[in-house]
Amino acid sequence: MELLSTWDKFNPNYKCDVKSNLVAVIGGLSSDTSLHIATILGPYKISQNGICFDFIEKIPRFNFITEVDKVAAWIDEIYGVIMKTTSNVLVFHGEIQTMIILGTFLCVPETEVHPGGKVWIMPAQMDLALLGFQRKCDVQALHGAISFNVQSSELPGFQNFLQIINPSWTKDDGFIEDFWQQAFDCELPHSTVEEIVGGMCTGREKLESLPGHFFQMRMTGHSYSIYNAVYAVAHALKAMCSSRSKHRLIVDKGRVKVQNQQPWQLHHFLRSVSFNNSAGDMISFDQNGELVAGFDVINWVFSSNHSFHNVKVGRMNTLVPPGQALTIKEDAITWHSWFNQVMPLSLCNDPCHPGYSRKKLEGKPFCCYGCAPCPEGKITYQQDMVDCTNCPEDHYSNKKHDLCIPKHLSFLSYEEPLGILLAIFALSFSLMTALVLGTFVKHQDTPIVKANNQNLSYTLLISLLLCFLCALLFIGRPQMVTCLLRQTVFGILFSVAVSCVLAKTITVVLAFVATKPGSRIKKWVGKRLANSIILWCSLIQVGICTVWLATSPPFPDVDMHSVSEEIVLECNEGSALTFYCFLGYLGFLALVSFTVAFLARKLPDSFNEAKFITFSMLVFCSVWLSFVPSYLSTKGKYMVAVEIFSILASSTGLLGCIFFPKCYIIVVRPDLNNRKQLIKRKSQRS
Repeated sequence: MELLSTWDKFNPNYKCDVKSNLVAVIGGLSSDTSLHIATILGPYKISQNGICFDFIEKIPRFNFITEVDKVAAWIDEIYGVIMKTTSNVLVFHGEIQTMIILGTFLCVPETEVHPGGKVWIMPAQMDLALLGFQRKCDVQALHGAISFNVQSSELPGFQNFLQIINPSWTKDDGFIEDFWQQAFDCELPHSTVEEIVGGMCTGREKLESLPGHFFQMRMTGHSYSIYNAVYAVAHALKAMCSSRSKHRLIVDKGRVKVQNQQPWQLHHFLRSVSFNNSAGDMISFDQNGELVAGFDVINWVFSSNHSFHNVKVGRMNTLVPPGQALTIKEDAITWHSWFNQVMPLSLCNDPCHPGYSRKKLEGKPFCCYGCAPCPEGKITYQQDMVDCTNCPEDHYSNKKHDLCIPKHLSFLSYEEPLGILLAIFALSFSLMTALVLGTFVKHQDTPIVKANNQNLSYTLLISLLLCFLCALLFIGRPQMVTCLLRQTVFGILFSVAVSCVLAKTITVVLAFVATKPGSRIKKWVGKRLANSIILWCSLIQVGICTVWLATSPPFPDVDMHSVSEEIVLECNEGSALTFYCFLGYLGFLALVSFTVAFLARKLPDSFNEAKFITFSMLVFCSVWLSFVPSYLSTKGKYMVAVEIFSILASSTGLLGCIFFPKCYIIVVRPDLNNRKQLIKRKSQRS
């Protein structure tokens, strides 16, 4: 936690004073400590070792002669741990003595079950070395193991040496004799053993007859390293002897010696040694005095007849960049039969597939995690990605969230069914309005047309005709001109239409009041008042639109986010405040018209339009009240479609409720369209 704090203070999570810039954490501590550190640093997304251990057991040092019971107890303990673990990979690290303990571990009684489903990984310097009593052990559990060996080559004459070697070679050194007796389970004739158990050795036994896992008939990494080390020292001695400027040679009893020779003087010459060994490999040392060599990745293959093969399946080259250092031929690896030749995985959970990201599990190591699906607009394209990545703005994620797909352009066009249908409705209703206007002009001298100011009717019909046609401005790809015109033209035309309705309503009220004896309102009744109402109500809306266009006018825009799979081409309304003032004023006019018409709906007049105006404004207000939530709940081109529908529906409400009853009388019941009939109906009502 001090790493996350300021200098000289323990204040984690606070960015005050001078703070250490923690970039990554590299540790080689025990698994328990590393687990706690990973838990603390995980929320900060600090880079960390990527491999967590299920368990770590340290092999104690044993004296195999006197501590056999302790070895057996430890083997029993570690066997239980391995059998319980769900890990499929066991990394065994140590030296030759450690490998002998592993062999002892594998030599449990036949009644025991070897830990199946495990892959053993052995680091370098871990050749298969077993004791004599381990020779007959079943080492099939190591079948398919992987190890790193020092790169080696077969030396000329080595196989011939193994063919002819026998105990008679050595008299002063008992190593070969001891090895021979242990390997072939026999006793040499001159052995000092009193009781012979395994029989007598003939000396003509062949090394190739030994089990492959007990003795390897090839040059191992260990042997190759020792061979090269001997020749490196020889070359260094030769170089030191050749340096006559500092040393003088003397001959003593037939041997050449270097006068005043010191062991440390050999170091300088060892660093500069470079030679080709008998296998043709270049042997040299780097600037640190280390052997320039790589590692072979070896696959251990055991056959049923106890033969053993080391199969080279890859290599580790330390001279190339880190990302290219390790190369493995996966197809060349022979796994144990329990894996069915499928590459084993050693995970405490299944990997997160593309479309999912890792999810931290509380109380579990960082390598144990859950999988959370990526949210909309994000993907993962590889297994086990920590975080989901955002798609570019002009792309969206597919259903599996593992691929970004380009968005397609979207706008309400004349080429799609919805656009065609709305355009047909707009043209049909505009044609219908034109027919009504023509009917009124044709019958302009009739009482029903003259009633309530026929000029207002003409103005209202023309404004409704243009309202139907202005809906076409909302269809098609948004352009600068259409964006500037669509809302302003719609707002001004509807203001004129609603103003006409208001003027009609006020005219009805004033006409009724003016018929009363002694009324002074008569002078207000006439065309002048109606024209003034239309003019001033419309000019206010024109003023709002002028301010809107002058300060922050609408413009073509692109919406990348409203619809996940589309790039919506739209008209940005510019100033939202002015736009809502524009709609608010239109709503205010409609509300005033509805209120006045509602109050005048019962006035006694045969041609009283107040009732029809009340119905028309009720439809008008209902349409635009429902427009607001519908508009806000839709996205993309459907927002435009909702506005077009509202324009057509409200205009149709005004046209139908106000003019269709009059058209019915003009066309179907012309007998009612005369003054005498109207006066008669009026007297009957009175």
